[in-house]
Amino acid sequence: MSDITASQVRRRKAADAVWRVFRFVILTGLGFVILYPLIYMVSCAFRQRIDMNDPTVLWIPRHPTLDIIRETMDAMDIWNTLKNTLLLNIGCSLVQVLSCAVTGYGFARFSFKGKKFLFGIVIMMILVPTQVIALPLYMQFRFFGFGKFSINLIDSFATMYLPAITANGISSGLMILLFRQFFRGLPRELEDAAYIDGCGPFMTFVRVMAPNAASAFLTVFLFSVVWYWNDYYVSATFFTNTRTIALMLQNLDTELKIRLFNSAAVEISPREQIVWKEAGCLLSITPMLVMYAFLQKHFTEGIERSGIVG
Repeated sequence: MSDITASQVRRRKAADAVWRVFRFVILTGLGFVILYPLIYMVSCAFRQRIDMNDPTVLWIPRHPTLDIIRETMDAMDIWNTLKNTLLLNIGCSLVQVLSCAVTGYGFARFSFKGKKFLFGIVIMMILVPTQVIALPLYMQFRFFGFGKFSINLIDSFATMYLPAITANGISSGLMILLFRQFFRGLPRELEDAAYIDGCGPFMTFVRVMAPNAASAFLTVFLFSVVWYWNDYYVSATFFTNTRTIALMLQNLDTELKIRLFNSAAVEISPREQIVWKEAGCLLSITPMLVMYAFLQKHFTEGIERSGIVG
């Protein structure tokens, strides 16, 4: 082996060693940032309040208990709240994915007047924050209809379902963009073959394009489920009596004081409140963690094929 070749081999080995160390440090730091809040959440959710004032208690509770979890579930009225959240979450996600898929397919495969202008509006849906349109939307649903035929839809599921059905739900602009990019990547020969067999545009989408876009459908559905599950702002705008997981978590302090101490004016040490707050957070994210654990493989594959990464 020549001196030049040996030198190149040594440099390559040194570079590989440095890269391994660098990769280990980055992944360890990233894992710590992600796991630390979850570990702390679990630690606090199963300890008594007095442990929060004990400086010797760091991770393992000195007085482990399930009472905090039970009290938090009681305060959140967890089963009714979970039912409401699932009715909104799953239903809105399903109809929104379907409407966004049809819209994205239209932008990807058809030419029509105003296409660029309308797609610009889709991009604006991604860029413009929800807070900007919250008041107009509230007024629209408060007086939904025309004149004396208008009805009040506030505090009804229609305020969430109607935007989802018309591809205007939470983060729908991004979903349309993802479907558009995915359908543009499918070969046109698939559609040509369907047209030759006598399929129209709609049946081509249903029988040919949609089955080939199964991974994109799953990915966008999972994103939609997470966004609806975590939504607080939109739900708080339209709901006054309907309760969801995010809304109950936001008002957990008041609910706990009323249910545990029969008074919303009771003063509780902010440090002691942490156990209930962390228990509430743990209860709220557990369904999402379980869902991701079962669908992780399909979710990763869908991201790779949907154009989210290069």
